[in-house]
Amino acid sequence: MRGPNNTYANREDEMTAFTMPSTLPDPVNSDGLAALQAGLESDLERLGLPRKAWTAPRRAPDGTTLLDVLVIGAGQFGIGVAAALKLAGIRNFLVIDRAEEGREGPWVTYARMPTLRSPKHLPGICFGIPNLTFQSWYRAVYGDAAWEVLYKIPNQDWQDYILWVRTALALPVRNGADAIDLRPAPDHVAVVLKSGETLYAKRVVVASGRTGTGGWTNPPGISPELGPDRLAHTMHDIDFARLKGKKIAIIGVGASAFDNAATALEAGATSVDLFARRPALPQVNKGRPSSAMGFLEGWQSLPDADRWRLGVYLDLMTGVPPHETLLRCLRIPGMKVHFRTKFRSATPTATGVQIEIENGPAGEYDFLILGTGFRVDLAQEPIFASIYPDIRLWQDAYAPPEGLERPHLGLHPYLGETCELQSKSDAPLNRIHLFNMASYMSAGFVAADVPSLDIAPERLVTGLSQKLFAEDFEPIFESLQAWEDEHELATTPFYSPDHVNKSAR
Repeated sequence: MRGPNNTYANREDEMTAFTMPSTLPDPVNSDGLAALQAGLESDLERLGLPRKAWTAPRRAPDGTTLLDVLVIGAGQFGIGVAAALKLAGIRNFLVIDRAEEGREGPWVTYARMPTLRSPKHLPGICFGIPNLTFQSWYRAVYGDAAWEVLYKIPNQDWQDYILWVRTALALPVRNGADAIDLRPAPDHVAVVLKSGETLYAKRVVVASGRTGTGGWTNPPGISPELGPDRLAHTMHDIDFARLKGKKIAIIGVGASAFDNAATALEAGATSVDLFARRPALPQVNKGRPSSAMGFLEGWQSLPDADRWRLGVYLDLMTGVPPHETLLRCLRIPGMKVHFRTKFRSATPTATGVQIEIENGPAGEYDFLILGTGFRVDLAQEPIFASIYPDIRLWQDAYAPPEGLERPHLGLHPYLGETCELQSKSDAPLNRIHLFNMASYMSAGFVAADVPSLDIAPERLVTGLSQKLFAEDFEPIFESLQAWEDEHELATTPFYSPDHVNKSAR
């Protein structure tokens, strides 16, 4: 209900809140996953997958064998790329992630909604293989009846499904491996880990999610003296139990801002005030139509002017918070949303945070949460520090027309056809492929969210396969010339051993 000063306050007598079940259904069939694994193996056998290994080994500077591909990030897109690599016959690869197993990505860490925002019917990491879909996994674990009544996918289930794909396909993943530096050379990339170890690969795919493109957006005016006892971003580990009885302010009105508002209220916060510059919440989710196949397949083929125009439009038409999220917030009294406000500053007081804001309730709050989203600015991402000066950005490649200037979009890297970095010098950056939100301006939503998982990793691996084949053509050709594993005519009168591996002409 609209109140004074463009404020919306919750009215329990006027709204019916959506309520998520407090617990997940119990698995109904202990043999379900075993049967699913057997079905998957049958699918793969009938499809002739994985393909036979075909890449050529090369020596790394330290004398070991170069990895064909190193994937940084074992979340949904990192595992998707790994699965596509294995099925394509690229066996010499490794996935690394700094997190412990089961805590990769946002789903059981900082994602504070109870379910994914995507529809349950999206296939997941499957590449057209029925027994790899999320639906098949869920039915195997919980039964057909549970699938029929499922509304949206619980976060923990989605995390478990990603881990199951990793296990079912026996993908090589190292947890607790934190990549901190990329050192490209003409024929490989050296990846330095925090432990001091260096890994060498022909190609590197950075699949580090939304948090790996420059971190979180910090609005001007936030005092550096505010510590984690009074300030956090939605991506941070927040002790919500400490917020019981407290007065909370949130900057931003995106979905994550409301997720954190609901979590704070459920933990007993006295009040939560959300502040927005906009006059109202977005009303339609443009992410639905823009995840159609034409956008996923065609974005990169557009001229720069059209890619820029499309990128600007979708950047302006920001995502709408799901209705379930808003209704969750309205279940508990205490939330107010203030539109048409302008944040000025946040500074520490003796016990809290003093917030100055135009057209909104300025004053002292106990805790401030930034629901300001994530930025794409590789200058702020430590792993790119040594190569950032050479990375070609959109602002280096394209000058938008008057009225379409968006400096923050100009900071996105200008990527090649396989999402590889381009250099504005002679630095050999094109062995580093970005498969996260940093690819947005160049390739759209291919590495952004769940709707593209069933096709995008496979498309990337097709490009990687082409590049690996071309750069290792000589040893691959030599292997072809030397191959004589099958003497087709050995059991016939026409067998001629002297002509094995010789032209018949």
